[in-house]
Amino acid sequence: MSTVTEIESALRQLPEKEAWEIAGWLQDYLDDKWDKQMDADVAAGRLDKLWRKAQADIAAGRVKPLDEVLNDQ
Repeated sequence: MSTVTEIESALRQLPEKEAWEIAGWLQDYLDDKWDKQMDADVAAGRLDKLWRKAQADIAAGRVKPLDEVLNDQ
């Protein structure tokens, strides 16, 4: 099984419970990949500009605490 089409075909043959197990595993796998990419981006300084902007917005009072935003909904 090496192509997306073959994998999709195999997944369609699984019982629903096993498909959900695969879905959970895939989400965990993708979450781990995302975390590693974020760590690499932070280490390389690719998020520094965004962090400085966020700090400036906080200092200027342009943001609200998250609990306040959630209570406004």
